[in-house]
Amino acid sequence: MTAPSFRLALAQVNPTVGDIAGNTARVRETRRQAGEAGADLVMLPELVLCGAPPEDLLRRPAFRDACRRACEDLARETADGGPALLLGLPWLEGDALYNAYALLDGGVIQAVRFKAALIDGGARDETRSFTAGPLPGPVLFRDRVRLGLPIGDDLAGEEVVECLAETGAEILLSPAASLFRRGIIDTRLNVAVARVVESGLPLICLNSVGGQGDSVFDGASFGLDADRNLTHQLPAFREALVVMDWQREAGRWRCRPGEIAAIETGDEADYAACMLGLRDHFEQTGAAGVVIELSGGLDAALGAALAVDALGPERVTGLVLPSAATPDGGPAAAQAHAAALGIPCETVPVAALVEALETALADPFATAGQSSVEDDRVDRLCATVLGALAAGLGRMPLAPLDRTARAGGDRGAGDLPGAVNPLADLYATEVFRLATLRNRWKPAGAQGRDDGVIPEALLAHPPDAQHDAILRALTEGGARVADLVAAGHDRGTVLALQRRAHQAGGGYPASHAFVDTGEPAHIPDAALVKGVGRAGGESIDF
Repeated sequence: MTAPSFRLALAQVNPTVGDIAGNTARVRETRRQAGEAGADLVMLPELVLCGAPPEDLLRRPAFRDACRRACEDLARETADGGPALLLGLPWLEGDALYNAYALLDGGVIQAVRFKAALIDGGARDETRSFTAGPLPGPVLFRDRVRLGLPIGDDLAGEEVVECLAETGAEILLSPAASLFRRGIIDTRLNVAVARVVESGLPLICLNSVGGQGDSVFDGASFGLDADRNLTHQLPAFREALVVMDWQREAGRWRCRPGEIAAIETGDEADYAACMLGLRDHFEQTGAAGVVIELSGGLDAALGAALAVDALGPERVTGLVLPSAATPDGGPAAAQAHAAALGIPCETVPVAALVEALETALADPFATAGQSSVEDDRVDRLCATVLGALAAGLGRMPLAPLDRTARAGGDRGAGDLPGAVNPLADLYATEVFRLATLRNRWKPAGAQGRDDGVIPEALLAHPPDAQHDAILRALTEGGARVADLVAAGHDRGTVLALQRRAHQAGGGYPASHAFVDTGEPAHIPDAALVKGVGRAGGESIDF
């Protein structure tokens, strides 16, 4: 007697938020490809029909209806005898909207399960849109195997998987739309291993891939057998379709080991994430390409390299804006850099424009006499020229500027409407590392040249790592000046960087008037406090 078996296709795809028709077409094409590869069942990511995160679109009844119609249309198509589908969508049941995962097979929607553990709080607070579902039981697939379907954060705790195991699940298939952040791949794997240990069941984690707004989904889907062995590893930052062979042996389902893709980590992962986010931003907006000022700085050089890698050289135009302040050789170096990248480069002298602007503002600013004000005028004028040229070419302005520069008050072209800054989350030291990395390494899918994309002259002088460490501690960690001084940092440097970051809004609320003067940590005087958590002599339970 032949042992029960089936073939499962993992479809690590890149859906677009709001593009229900496009996402549905992608599901159809993926199902066709998986069918040709002999798959019985195709697994797709969380919320694949609407894209993640759908956020305010979920408030629109027409949007929810369109998702449901697409699901029903795809379900009818499974009557053709081809592979079944597992896919995610928003699902309205009565007055409650759920983050759902549906099994489509035999021309109908065979089963639907709801996400029980919603993300609560933060930028992706799901509780604003969805209702938490009940603890789920498994679904039966073609009378062969009982599948547990924990969705996304359902894996974060024990409860959902424990319920699935106790109610008869034999394999865990977990769709997700999990955002990239540093170290997240190890975190996901550790959580998955814990769930396998607790349940004794094999587990597949399938993640979305692609950029959506300011977010990047990194893919990097994987499979573990019941003994915690990694059987499959899909690539990060790109789409993939992999077919797994499952067979029931000695009362347990086992998966034949498959390909283990190499995964980018550290700086390589950061570069790949920036490249993917930039590429998908322009694919989704429909812009013809970008225009970037080749100013001679490292931010501009890395931004241009990222743009070429993401979009191709034919969609990137360089811009040189020489003025009286431009150093000798600057325009020639910019043209040489553009030639190395394989992109066209336009030169627009702005010296006359700067002079005209200074003449027009001579009286109002007669007593200013500040070089910083003059520099700001030049920067804003150059940003205006960049924006005008981009609009004339039907492209978008690219305004790469790292966090260190922004914390110091540099705005560059970042104030331009529609300007994109692919380096917004990186400090100067991180930009330097990525630029150095790109000169010796080319990421998968990059459309630029193999090496030498960053002028070596820009890599001769690394930025001050101490400045970045202080800025990170101040703007992200909320550190006191006194603590940083105690850790060995120069007090004057810390105070100067704190003032710059405060004035530039670098991590502080714009209306925040408080500036840490470096006083030691205050120890509260308990003797001055008459009562905490009391009213009328009775304890209040917080």
